[in-house]
Amino acid sequence: MDKHVVIVGSGLGGLTCGYILAKNGYRVSVLEKNAQLGGCLQNFVRRGVRFETGMHYIGSMEEGQTLYKLFRYLSLLPDVSLRPLDKNAYDLISIAGERFAFANGKERFVESLAKRFPAERSSLQRYVQTIEDVAGQSAMVSLRQADDMVLLNPAYVKQSASEFVESATNNKLLQQVLAGNLPLYAGVKGKTPLYIHALINSFYNQSACRIVGGSDAIARSLVRSIRAMGGSVRSCAKVVAVRCNDSRATGAALEDGEVVSGDYFISNIHPLRTVELLDTHLIRKSYRQRIAAIQNTISNFTVYIRFKKNAVPYLNSNLYHYNEPNVWEVGGYRPSAWPGSFLYMHHCSSIEQQHADSAILMSYMSFEEVARWKGTQIGQRGDEYEDFKQQKAERMLDELEKQMPGTRASIEQYYTSTPLTYMDYTGTENGSMYGIVRDCNELMQTTISPRTKIPNLLQVGQNINSHGALGVVIGAIITAGELLGVGAIMRQIQEAQQ
Repeated sequence: MDKHVVIVGSGLGGLTCGYILAKNGYRVSVLEKNAQLGGCLQNFVRRGVRFETGMHYIGSMEEGQTLYKLFRYLSLLPDVSLRPLDKNAYDLISIAGERFAFANGKERFVESLAKRFPAERSSLQRYVQTIEDVAGQSAMVSLRQADDMVLLNPAYVKQSASEFVESATNNKLLQQVLAGNLPLYAGVKGKTPLYIHALINSFYNQSACRIVGGSDAIARSLVRSIRAMGGSVRSCAKVVAVRCNDSRATGAALEDGEVVSGDYFISNIHPLRTVELLDTHLIRKSYRQRIAAIQNTISNFTVYIRFKKNAVPYLNSNLYHYNEPNVWEVGGYRPSAWPGSFLYMHHCSSIEQQHADSAILMSYMSFEEVARWKGTQIGQRGDEYEDFKQQKAERMLDELEKQMPGTRASIEQYYTSTPLTYMDYTGTENGSMYGIVRDCNELMQTTISPRTKIPNLLQVGQNINSHGALGVVIGAIITAGELLGVGAIMRQIQEAQQ
């Protein structure tokens, strides 16, 4: 086979598609606009200390679990070293001065929360069982062969996550706790479907771990494999247009004038960015308008903290903090009350790590807060922007100090990013964390197919299927399956386990 597939964007979805197709005999070319490959897998280093930018921890990575099997198929296991998070408290949910631990495994999860909510034991058992059932009913997620390779049961798409959590227990505080890790999907009350909440919580409840040294190890491994199979992966190769004739795509035009021709094209960028690359009658005006009108998830402000040497014990849990018991409302914050919540995580630099070298401190931020600097360049946004970032960072660090006393005195230096930063490096609309908001009330309008009206142009990434490591890899299987057949890929995944 000498069919050439050109992939625009080197995020996890694009690289996974590239690996699968190269493995099956396609000639693959991956084109990345940035100097660094990997999309949300990127890390950066400041004064010898490494920081994550997107994929901070992953789940279901114990032998036999879903992502472990997928990583094995993608030849990632030899290159990706993991450190399990605390099995008794992989996530800590802090609400209005009280902390609650999420423990791995159905029984431990129930027992951990039942200590604080003894009257809710049966409710917790039903909750965990439902989460497991939702994930298990998908042949794709459970990686089993089936005649109908559907990803989701329609009933789980039409119910909102907030409605489900509120129906799981009458205890108002427990409702907030069960939704406490919603920054993992930027949940919107009444909109985010149950399946997103369920798949993510099932994913992490199986097992949870950090990638030692950073998630860019995944990108490096996939790039090496693609190149070893004869493919090409290029950085600093910005695609400015996808050229088409009267019936199909013919080439990816680069900023320097080069045109990379291909038989098939896969876009691993936001659907709105994809549409902007296409000047063709094959994409209707109604589709362009629909994509432009879809709501995107909120963005974030992040403080990247570098600690003094051996000053801070390594925290083997993730801390989600809320000042008030209204976890679904923090995305609609008032600037004067910001930050009403944060997520705090340490970076894992070694398996035996005793002290933290660095950490990230994140909180939701609306793009409107930085919109006046849109169109400016990184490093050239002026003193007012730098003052804005410093003020926001200091407010966040003040909130962190209240929850983790003594942290401020242990900080050597910190760096910051805003929605503008995220937009610049990931190409998402207004720096949204997880792309398009899935809305259980408007399923057709907020579901993006891997297919387009251009027969040889496909899409992949967090907007296609779902976000996160598992969602994006499964989405890549679906997209690559448009060329190979999903069933054939599933058989290869099963064979790789033998």
